[in-house]
Amino acid sequence: MESPVTAENLSCSYSSTAFSNPPSFSAETAYIVGGIYGNVEALRRVLQMKDQEEQRHGTAVKLIFNGDYNWLNCDAESFIEINQIVLRHFATRGNVETELGDSSSGNGCGCNYPSNIDSSLIEQSNAIMKRMQILASQFQDITDRLATLPMFCSVTVGNKKIGVLHGDADSLAGWGFSYEAMPSPSRDERFSDAEKFIATSFRNADVSAFASTHTGLPFLQDFMVDDTRRVIINNGAAGLPNFRGTTFGLLSRVSSRPEPPHEIIYGTTLEGVRFDALPIRYESGVWIKRFLRNWPPGSVAHESYFDRITQGPDHSIENAMRFGRES
Repeated sequence: MESPVTAENLSCSYSSTAFSNPPSFSAETAYIVGGIYGNVEALRRVLQMKDQEEQRHGTAVKLIFNGDYNWLNCDAESFIEINQIVLRHFATRGNVETELGDSSSGNGCGCNYPSNIDSSLIEQSNAIMKRMQILASQFQDITDRLATLPMFCSVTVGNKKIGVLHGDADSLAGWGFSYEAMPSPSRDERFSDAEKFIATSFRNADVSAFASTHTGLPFLQDFMVDDTRRVIINNGAAGLPNFRGTTFGLLSRVSSRPEPPHEIIYGTTLEGVRFDALPIRYESGVWIKRFLRNWPPGSVAHESYFDRITQGPDHSIENAMRFGRES
């Protein structure tokens, strides 16, 4: 399996070997936050979670935003607040920030949806992007900064180097690390194209784990590559529910602290380093009201997102737990 590179996402491509460079920084604990999707309440809750953990342990928590913090924030107040907060921390860009930073690209949302996605969803996403670009054009200082953000980074936590990206190891808009692309945890597809892509990505990048977002559904899965256990953690979305019947987002926490964190949905340990999905329990009612002010019934975003915002996707915690080896 190769990460698709089309006319839409050529500018978002890179080589997985780029991750083999020295890490951008190190941290005892990092919160990797992707897919806020304009949910101000979720972002405020992430800051609270960071403060609470720092108070519990007396050490800093590094915030890393790995893209698509903008999307449904088509009002000026939310757009300004989200970008001002995110840009005070370390951030990489997602496909949304890439297109906001280059409104002349003609790439629509830049989502690079796989071929099985219904064309109506693509049209709706492109229409949302047009509205976002109209708003963003009023804030050139912000879009200039978004355009210069890196597409990926790496961080050392404990003795593990983690590649932090938006899509997959070849492209900011890639779907090679999506839930749907993952091979069976039973390893029945040991020599599938998906397994080959994942193994090649880890070998080229020389990392112990990848942390991604972009593709919508969260999971945590481990793999044996060259007799060494590796991990991919995808947080789904920080600003949207990720499981049916829930109303919380998720972030990926990576920490050299050996004990499980205060509240987790699921997690695993990789040679002393914890990888956990933490719930972002934002004020759902407030977020829904804000969303409806911007995207009332009949709007394209209401049609695309309202069911997920209120009911969650057709996904379960059990489906997301795709790991079996502890070390």
